[in-house]
Amino acid sequence: MDLTGHRALITGAGQGIGRACAEVFASRGADLVLLDKNSETLDEVAGKVAKAGIWVMARPLDLTDLDGLGSDLEEIRGERVIDILVNNAGFDRPGTTTKIDREGFEAVLGIHLSVPLFLIQSTLPSMRSAGWGRIINVSSIYGLTGGKGEVAYSTAKAGLIGLTKSVAKEAGKEGVTVNAVLPGLTRTPTIENFMADRFKDEIIADTPLGRIGEAEEIARVIAFLASDEASFITGAAVPVSGGWGM
Repeated sequence: MDLTGHRALITGAGQGIGRACAEVFASRGADLVLLDKNSETLDEVAGKVAKAGIWVMARPLDLTDLDGLGSDLEEIRGERVIDILVNNAGFDRPGTTTKIDREGFEAVLGIHLSVPLFLIQSTLPSMRSAGWGRIINVSSIYGLTGGKGEVAYSTAKAGLIGLTKSVAKEAGKEGVTVNAVLPGLTRTPTIENFMADRFKDEIIADTPLGRIGEAEEIARVIAFLASDEASFITGAAVPVSGGWGM
């Protein structure tokens, strides 16, 4: 699954699944463009992969500032074509249907849907021109099953699956594949620091493999979908959940 000669843009690269993607993609030889809001963690990740001899550009920015993001992408595109896009960045605003406020709901939809759409619109033309491209969207098992108290997050992640399939149908004839990965419970700083143990235990009890997933396990599947080994896979929504959500 060699990615030498390709340039991957990864959002939310400062921690969790995004960080694991940066490290796995670097181990496969890809050049990296890493975006994250947290400059401290982003610099740490960029420094680590740079020491391994990988070309890396790290940009701390607010992805939801689409005007600013557009300006940054113009500069980045001036370097070389980005032919792999990993839409990973996201956050949650928990709440039931009757309690979620409009601002929180729209903020979650913005980071999980509007930002990926913007980045796809920005990078897809050059992928089409090159006749090769890979777009991988990080959705969630909640996008299939829904989640109690997770109406905004579940709605956004379900929408991301729909976006994935729509773009896949549009871009396939130009050699661009578009897929979604659906993680289950995964060991990330957010889960470790903010999810109560009783909720983790409930999910693990419903997971046939009986454990939490590791971020690198998700990243390896994303790297596979970015490689030529996955050349005949597009429009797929791939669960990486230990069986949770079956």
